[in-house]
Amino acid sequence: MSRRFIFFFFAIALSGATVFIAQQWLHAQLAGREAGQLAGAATPAAPRVQVLVAKSEIPVGTFLTADSLRWQEWPQDGIADSYIVAGKGKPEDFTGAVARSRLSAGEPITADRVVHAGDRGFMAAILTPGTRAVTVNVTPSTGMAGFVSPGDHVDLILSMVIQSSQKDAPSRHMSETVITDLRVLAMDQRISDDKKDVAAVPKTATLEVTPKQAELVAVASELGLLSLSLRSLADGKDGNVAATNIPTWDNEATHQLFAEAAANVQHRVDVVRGSDVSQVMIASPISGVALKP
Repeated sequence: MSRRFIFFFFAIALSGATVFIAQQWLHAQLAGREAGQLAGAATPAAPRVQVLVAKSEIPVGTFLTADSLRWQEWPQDGIADSYIVAGKGKPEDFTGAVARSRLSAGEPITADRVVHAGDRGFMAAILTPGTRAVTVNVTPSTGMAGFVSPGDHVDLILSMVIQSSQKDAPSRHMSETVITDLRVLAMDQRISDDKKDVAAVPKTATLEVTPKQAELVAVASELGLLSLSLRSLADGKDGNVAATNIPTWDNEATHQLFAEAAANVQHRVDVVRGSDVSQVMIASPISGVALKP
């Protein structure tokens, strides 16, 4: 047998063995894939539950509403004890709560990520970053008889008595708007206007101020009586600047009141012409009197 024939025979045998091995490997792969598909079909999918999550990004200090949240499917084996699942809570339970920290879209809502009205830390959560909260005493007259609600904006007026340096000189009264456009955070301990039909008369008002304004309020409260002046919702922001306000003194107030009262005073005068008597009404001559400051 020649060497060429031996080599040819060996090549044919090697080719056949290669084809056989390749076929066996392909059969094994197909069998394994079919077995996996059958196993997957036999294994039930992991159970999933509905979890309450943020619908979109919620910044720190944002008041939540039912529309801020939504239900999302979540693997049951990935549920933490702090998650709010369907049947154990609802979006309406978080209406009025405030985000204690930033919530990303799709992030589950947990009790430690939000704070409810009345909870410790709620006031700090609703403060605008960089601001402070101060409380002033009010009366039915200085506090607008209960018609100022949390969320309104007010001006702060200081009324005080100025004692004269002269022995026999009378004291003077003065009032001035010291800070403008302050946001009302709470009236007494009421931090939401949930009882719109009840005008409760408060004893304190908590206002949002800057650190410097907090110092001004502290001093003003020692100098005299503080009153709230309610601003219109249509008013624009004026930067809380009260430097252009001019104090109102007692003589200015009494002059205005006296002038208005005198202008409205009329006297009846009888006019006699022969045997005819008629009556006419004339303004009091006191309306032209000017008061000295």
